[in-house]
Amino acid sequence: MCLLYLVNKKLLIEFITRQIAQELKAITDAAQSTYDEATHEDSKAENKYDTRGLEASYLAGAQAKRVSDMKEVLAVFENLPIKNFNSDQKIMPTALVEVSQNDKFSYVLLMPKGGGQSVQFEGQTIQVITTESPLGRALIGREVGDSFEIELGAKRLDYEVISLR
Repeated sequence: MCLLYLVNKKLLIEFITRQIAQELKAITDAAQSTYDEATHEDSKAENKYDTRGLEASYLAGAQAKRVSDMKEVLAVFENLPIKNFNSDQKIMPTALVEVSQNDKFSYVLLMPKGGGQSVQFEGQTIQVITTESPLGRALIGREVGDSFEIELGAKRLDYEVISLR
């Protein structure tokens, strides 16, 4: 029996959205703290070799970029229409897919943004992948029962699409 059909995809998306929002809050707080440190009067250079303020400003800039990127991911998860798929449809973004690789089964949620998120949900580990990842690109347009391979450097990985939701 395929366990993927037991996963409530709407609740999964809501769960991941809450996780992203929590991460966004944490990195926003960290970015604000770093910005405050970079602009504090104690961060002014005492001599030409003192780079504390400069380093803090670089870090603040990188963190601000991360916050901006995470806001985009959150917007996608909050606003993208989620489609439920049948086993006879082609895989597209928002598909929840069960794949097999060397008799090892894994579950991936294909999204336009947010790759790298991994959650434990309803007894399953589900990995968010993007359409730009090697596996995501290979899955687009495939159907249940399709076999394919991905080349990652010198490695060839053989996959099969087991189920789709």
